[in-house]
Order: sequence, then structure tokens, then C-alpha cells
Amino acid sequence: MSRRKRGMMSEELKTELAKELGFYETVEREGWGGIRAKDAGNMVKRAIQLAEEAARRSE
Repeated sequence: MSRRKRGMMSEELKTELAKELGFYETVEREGWGGIRAKDAGNMVKRAIQLAEEAARRSE
């Protein structure tokens, strides 16, 4: 019996990104497992961009 690793992004951040990227309706209908791999990748890219921007602002 394997356990899934806990996600690194908060639910709030994931929801915000899904809304920004335009696939939140899919999440509402089908859950996070219903999104395309491409959308998941775009969500991760955007989260990285936001983290880099926050790091630059704090320098």
C-alpha cells in the first residue's frame, strides 16, 4: 500500500492558479485529477514565476 506524497502547493494557491490559467471549472467538475498534464505543468511554471518574483522583491 503506497502513500501519495503531500503536495507542496497550498490548496489556495492551486485554486488561484487554476482560475488565472482558466481551468478551474474542470477542477470543480472533476477534481485535480481531471486536469490535463499540460495544465498541471503550466500551473507549476506559474508558481515558480511567482516565487522568483517574490524572491527578487525581498532582496
